[in-house]
Amino acid sequence: MLDQRLQQKLLQKLSPQQIQMIKLLEVPAMQMEQRIKKELEENPALEEGPDDDEVQGEEEEDIDVEQDERDQEEFALDDYLNDEDIPDYRLQVNNTSKDEERRDEIPYASGSSFHENLTSQFNLRSDTEREDILGEYIIGNIDDDGYLRREVENMVDDLAFLQNITTDTEELNAILKIIQDLEPAGVGARDLRECLLLQIERKDISVRSVALTKTVLSDYFEEFSRRHYEKIMAKLMIGEEEMKSIIDEVLKLNPKPGGVVSDPYSRSAQHIIPDFLLDQTDNGFELSLNNRNIPELKVNRGYSEMLESYSRDKAAGKQNRDAIMFVKQKLDAAKWFIDAIRQRQNTLLLTMNAILEYQKEYFVEGDDTKLRPMILKDVAEMTGLDISTVSRVANSKYIQTHFGIYPLKFFFSEGMQTDGGDEVSTREIKRILQECLGNEDKRRPLTDEKLTEILQEKGYQIARRTVAKYREQLNIPVARMRKEIK
Repeated sequence: MLDQRLQQKLLQKLSPQQIQMIKLLEVPAMQMEQRIKKELEENPALEEGPDDDEVQGEEEEDIDVEQDERDQEEFALDDYLNDEDIPDYRLQVNNTSKDEERRDEIPYASGSSFHENLTSQFNLRSDTEREDILGEYIIGNIDDDGYLRREVENMVDDLAFLQNITTDTEELNAILKIIQDLEPAGVGARDLRECLLLQIERKDISVRSVALTKTVLSDYFEEFSRRHYEKIMAKLMIGEEEMKSIIDEVLKLNPKPGGVVSDPYSRSAQHIIPDFLLDQTDNGFELSLNNRNIPELKVNRGYSEMLESYSRDKAAGKQNRDAIMFVKQKLDAAKWFIDAIRQRQNTLLLTMNAILEYQKEYFVEGDDTKLRPMILKDVAEMTGLDISTVSRVANSKYIQTHFGIYPLKFFFSEGMQTDGGDEVSTREIKRILQECLGNEDKRRPLTDEKLTEILQEKGYQIARRTVAKYREQLNIPVARMRKEIK
C-alpha cells in the first residue's frame, strides 16, 4: 500500500562562494598548495602575485547577456553539511623533539600505492594476459590492511556478470596463492590466523621456537587468542620459557601487512605541515598561519580589461556573447576563490585564537594536567561560528608549538567533576588509567571493575562502563588479553 503525504521542508541554500569556502576550510596546509595550483591551472583569470590595483567593478547592466544558469545555481545545505565531522578525541600527540628545528618538516615517505605495488609484483609472476586480469581483480578486492575480505566463490560470480569471464574457485585460488607469496608477507590472507601463518611459514622452520609457533597458530589459535597459555603448554608439554618464545615470535609478525605500504597517515610515513605556528614571546603568544608555500593571488588584469572593453562597446558585446560569458565566468570564479581563501584564513585564526585563549595555561608549558575540558560548543560560542564550522577547522589541522606539533583535536575533551566539585578533563582520567595499567602486574592485570574502584578512591565518581570506554579509546585491550607470562 502506497502512503502519499505532503511534507514541508526548510532547506538552507548556499551560494557557490559559500560552498567554495566550506570546502577550502576542510583543506589542511599540506594540501592547500596543491589545491591552489589546481585552481591556477583551471582558471586563466587567476594568477599569482600581489594585487596591485583593486579590480574595478564591471558594469554588468550594460551587457545584454543572459547569465549562465550555473552562475545562479544554489546548493542545498544538506548536500554538504549532513554529516558533521565531530572530532575523534583519541588522537595521540605527535611531538617533535626539542632538538629539532621548529620549522623543519617531518620526513615523508613517498612511492606507489599498496595496490599498485602488488599489481606490479604480480605482473612479474604471471604468464598470460588472463592471469593478469584475474590477478588484478583479486588484488582490487584486497583491503588497505592487506586482507582479502571477499569470498572466492563470490568473485567467480562477479567476474562472470561484470566482466563476462568464466572461471572457477580452483583457478582463482591458484592465483591467490601467488598473490600470498608477494611482499609484504601476509598479504591476501582471509583472516588473522592465515595472515600470521603466511608470515611464519617464510621463517626457518628448523628453529624450534618458529616450529612451535606454527603449530600453535595452526592447531591452537583460538586458545592462543584468548591467552589460555596454560592449556597450550599442557597440550604441547612445554614450559613457560618456550611459551614465552612463542609469544615473542608472534609479536614480531604484522597483523596488518597492508599498513606497511598503504597508510599515508602512519606515524612513520606522515608528512605534517602545521597549519598554525605559535611562538612564545615576552609579551605572551604570537599566533600565525603557516602560509609559507601558499602564493598570493590576484585577478588577471587582462581579463578584467577585456570585459570592460566589451561593456563600453555594446555592438561588440552583442556579437561576442559567448566570449563575454566565458570571461565573466572566469573572473567571477577567480574573485570567489580569492575571497574564499581570505575567509578561510580569517576563520582559521578566529577559531585557533579562541582555543588558545581557552587553553591558555596549557600552552605555557604543554602540561597535560592544565588542559581544561573543552568541546566544540565552547569554541563555537566564543567565536560566533557554527559548531560544524569549528569541527571543520579542527579536523586534520595541526599547530606547531615550542613543545611539539599537535593535532587540534588533541585540545578537545569532555569534562567531569570530582568529589570536591572540581571540574577535570577526561584526559586526566585517561592519564591515570594509563599509569595504573603501566604499573600493573602483567600476570594479574587489572580488570575494569578494579580500575573503577581505584578511580573512585581518588575521588573520580565514574561508572565501570565509562572506564571500559576510556580504556578502548586508549587502544588498551581487556585484562584477559593483557595477561603475560614472565
